[in-house]
Amino acid sequence: MTNHPPFWKTTSLMDMTPEQWESLCDGCGRCCLNKLRDDDTDEIIWTDVSCRLLDTTTCRCTDYHRRHKRVPDCISLTPALLDEIDWLPPSCAYRLLHDGYDLPDWHPLRSGTSETVIKAGASASGRCLNEKQAGLLEDYIADWPGAWPEHAPPCLARHNRHTRS
Repeated sequence: MTNHPPFWKTTSLMDMTPEQWESLCDGCGRCCLNKLRDDDTDEIIWTDVSCRLLDTTTCRCTDYHRRHKRVPDCISLTPALLDEIDWLPPSCAYRLLHDGYDLPDWHPLRSGTSETVIKAGASASGRCLNEKQAGLLEDYIADWPGAWPEHAPPCLARHNRHTRS
């Protein structure tokens, strides 16, 4: 029996099928958290307030196929956009693969379950508030959405300690 490398190691992001591309999402929900941008420094300021369509328990969009009609500024992530955007969380599979890194062990494609995303501290599940319930975003500034997951193995910390694919 021959072991074949997983598709994300053999297929470029541009060449992935829609199903492969979608399966890269670990369902953490952090990209669906509202972010602010400092006008002076251009720095991203993370909040723990989610898009109104995000289920804050499952971290899944409640109307994924019609999200653009309901939330006009919702962005459809594409391989081409990865060169332009800077607001994906550091553990985002799209960002990691784009930057030449492998998926972490807790990613559902490697672990076989979405529970590992929560255990690693990557998920926004139970850690965010829906924008329908929040007031001013400035009152909900948080560091964790823009940081490497708190319970992920330290050897996988982004940039200087992460394993290249």
